[in-house]
Amino acid sequence: MCHAIKRLFCGMGVNPAVHELDEDPLGKDLERALIRLLGTSSVVPVVFIGGKLIGTMDRVMACHINGTLVPLLKEAGALWL
Repeated sequence: MCHAIKRLFCGMGVNPAVHELDEDPLGKDLERALIRLLGTSSVVPVVFIGGKLIGTMDRVMACHINGTLVPLLKEAGALWL
């Protein structure tokens, strides 16, 4: 799933900052915090755009399909179309 999100953003011309929790010494703590924040057991990948929590892959894909993802990326300065 992480690969799919990265491909989506890169395909749009966005260069995402990626934090691999499994490679971070505090990754498990961060994952637990995200689980509490989102109220779900499946949080990876989770996407923040411009410091704002967007959500998991389902939410990102819904934003992409309904046309709200590009404005979010533009507002954050991650996309210059």
